[in-house]
Amino acid sequence: MDEEPLVNVVRGTPTDLELAALVTIIAARSAAVDARPARPATSAWARSARPSIGPASWRSSGLPR
Repeated sequence: MDEEPLVNVVRGTPTDLELAALVTIIAARSAAVDARPARPATSAWARSARPSIGPASWRSSGLPR
């Protein structure tokens, strides 16, 4: 293996359980960074500008909201 390790213990002697906890936290944090951001909710104003899809959409467009 020619690659450097991603995590290197510089001081102390962590137990296997402590190393497992550290790796779990690092993996969880990196997964959160890789996740796609949620799309913002579309406002009612923007939705009203889009054509509706449905057989009676023209009728419901005239009804109060």
